[in-house]
Amino acid sequence: MRLDNLRAPGLTGALLSTTILAAAPAVASSDTSSSTPITAAAAPAPVAKTASSLTVRSVRRTVMAGKAIVVRGALRPAGAGRAVSLQLAKGGGGWTTVDHDRTDGHGRYVLVWHSAKTGTKRVRVHFGGTRTLSSARHLAGTARFYRRALASWYGPGLYGGHLACGGTLTPGTLGVANKSLPCGTKVTLHYRGRTVRVPVVDRGPYVGAREFDLTAATRAKLHFASTGTVLTTR
Repeated sequence: MRLDNLRAPGLTGALLSTTILAAAPAVASSDTSSSTPITAAAAPAPVAKTASSLTVRSVRRTVMAGKAIVVRGALRPAGAGRAVSLQLAKGGGGWTTVDHDRTDGHGRYVLVWHSAKTGTKRVRVHFGGTRTLSSARHLAGTARFYRRALASWYGPGLYGGHLACGGTLTPGTLGVANKSLPCGTKVTLHYRGRTVRVPVVDRGPYVGAREFDLTAATRAKLHFASTGTVLTTR
């Protein structure tokens, strides 16, 4: 029997040809780009603020220690409920807030502060602004807190004499004598509506309960009598 006459069971044809086809796996294509550009949400347009201003109508700047300075004024444009503050200058720079008020329907405010100590303070009024109003500030001057002190004066007959803090006493010397304040210390004196600010230039007085001896030039500026009570910030 010839071998080429053999047939595989269930197969037709001369030869059995086996072809193995390897199908390439399908690769998923992911294209993250888009033909439509992505636009970030637009930021809201800033609100245009209306300019505001502060006015000061009256200031009680000369008070006794323990009493209150009072600042009255108005914020423009007028409106109720807007916070206004009273600020005092700090020694090392900057400002500190000591009182708050809210404006009435006419924009008016009243600010008050009590000081237990003597001294001199620069004062301003401040408005921090709102979403629709700009901030504003207004310098309100200098507030002085006084106490009472007995004083006298000296000069004639002593001109040309040595001052304890240095220099010589002359008719034009502005200053005061005091027993304990350091030489050069600035003292603000107030007497019947007049005010002077002068340094400590000498020691004394040593009579009774008097605390200050005014030089003749200081006495003239205050229109001070021979002896009496003055107001002092020290």
